[in-house]
Amino acid sequence: MKRSNTSLSLLDNTTLPLVLLGGTLCNTRLWQPAIDHMNVSAVICVTLTGADSAEAQSKRLLAMLPEHFCLVGFSLGAIVALQMLADAPQRLAGLALISANPFTAPPESAAPRRAAVANAARQGLVPWLTATLWPHYVSPERLDDANLHDTVVQMALECGLATFAQQTEIAITRHDHRASLANFSHPILILNGDQDVICTAQHHRAIATAAPAAYWQTLPNCGHFLPLEAPEFTAAALRHWLMELL
Repeated sequence: MKRSNTSLSLLDNTTLPLVLLGGTLCNTRLWQPAIDHMNVSAVICVTLTGADSAEAQSKRLLAMLPEHFCLVGFSLGAIVALQMLADAPQRLAGLALISANPFTAPPESAAPRRAAVANAARQGLVPWLTATLWPHYVSPERLDDANLHDTVVQMALECGLATFAQQTEIAITRHDHRASLANFSHPILILNGDQDVICTAQHHRAIATAAPAAYWQTLPNCGHFLPLEAPEFTAAALRHWLMELL
C-alpha cells in the first residue's frame, strides 16, 4: 500500500499498528487520501466482509489482528469498533470514531434497510446509490464533485451486493456500547462533519457524553464522508491522536 506523500517525519507505530475499519460499501479507497498525509509505518485497512453481525465481525477481526492496536472506525466501522471495545478493551491502545452512531438500531429500520438491498439489486448498485445515498453522503457544496462521487461508486462496485447485504445486517442488529466507552482509559478521538445528516451532532454528543475524557472535533462545511471530503484534516487529527498512544 502506498504510504505517504507528506513531508512529515515518519511516525513509527510498528508496535501499535493503525487499524482502519471502513463503512458500508467502503474499502481501502476510503482511507488512502488520509494515509497519504499521515506518514505512519503500520496501517491495516479493513473492509467489513465475512460476517453479518457486529459480534461476528468483532470476533473475526480480533482473531486476525495483532495483540494490541490503535482502532479507527468510520460509520459502520465505528459500530464494529464499539463492539470490539466491548469485547476486548485490553486489545485497544486507543479508539477513534468518525461519523458514528452509537445507538441501537430501532426495530422499524430493519424492513426499509433490507428493502434497500433488494432495490439496489433490482436497479443496479450505482444508479441506486447515486439516487438514494449520494445526496446524503457529502456536504451540499460537494454534491457535484465528480471525483468524489466516482470514488464512492468505485468502492461500492468493488464491495458488491453480497457484502452490502451482510453490512446491512450489521447495521440492523447493532447494539449500544456507550457503557464500554465510559470504562475505557485510553485516548478516545471523535471526528464528525457539521453537515452530516446521517450521523448528526446528536449522535456524536452522545458519544462524547459517555466518554467525557474524549477529544471531539467537528469540521465545518463537511458531510458524512469525512475521510474523503477532508483527508488532510482527518490525517492530522489521527496522527496527533496516534502520537499520544506511542
